[in-house]
Formats: sequence, C-alpha cells, structure tokens
Amino acid sequence: MLPVMFKNSWFPTVFDDFLNTDFMPRANSTAPAVNVREDEKAYTMELAAPGIKKEYCRVSINDEGNLCIAIENKMEHKEDDRKHHYLRREFSYSNYEQSYTLPDDVEREKISAKVENGILTVTLPKQEKQETKVAKTIEIG
Repeated sequence: MLPVMFKNSWFPTVFDDFLNTDFMPRANSTAPAVNVREDEKAYTMELAAPGIKKEYCRVSINDEGNLCIAIENKMEHKEDDRKHHYLRREFSYSNYEQSYTLPDDVEREKISAKVENGILTVTLPKQEKQETKVAKTIEIG
C-alpha cells in the first residue's frame, strides 16, 4: 500500500510556502477615511491618502453643485536587480471618486484643497452671515 499524503494546514509543503500569498496584504477596495470639521468660518474635510501626490488628486464641483473628489493612486513596488529573475512583482492601482452634497452656506468660489503628509485637505469656507433686521408692524385684529 502506498502512503497517502493529505493536505494538512499544520504541515505545508515547500511549494505552498513558496507560492502561498495568504500572508500578504490584499488590495483594499474601500474608500479612504474622511474627517469633517466645522468651525465658525469653514468646513474642513480631511481624506486619508497615504503616499499620494497632488498630481493624482482632482477636486471639482459638478453640474449639480456637488463637490467631487477623485484620487488615482499608482504605486509600483519593484526592485531592479539584474542578477535575479523575479517570480513576483507587485503593482497597486486604485481609484477613488466620490461626490458630496455641499451645505447651502458654502462659498463655492472659495473652496481650496491641498495635499500634505498623506492627507488631502479640502477647505469649504462659509458665506458671511449678513444679519438684516427687519422692522415690521404687526396688525392687531
């Protein structure tokens, strides 16, 4: 009788160890984390975009008046070594695009954005409130 080899997760084969990718992180297809702050003068949105360059970010207002944020991330992980033939190279391409409904009190012409330390910050200034006092005579019936 020939010995039968069962696949046992307690004792992986040499090939399983070499080609197995379960321990490697998978590409994350979720949206970046977004923080929104409000103060007297503005709303501030912060989007986590680690390693992103400002050239890959687009911030605009669409025809419906919504804020559109698009991020395209192209990261290539490879090592140039002429002595070895690589069996694996990792490329990561991810796109994110989201539209946000703006509050009515945002001054759309003064919206600004910047990328710094892996965070895309979008500043949405509020319109200055003009307090108008309305004098009115109430008729007594």
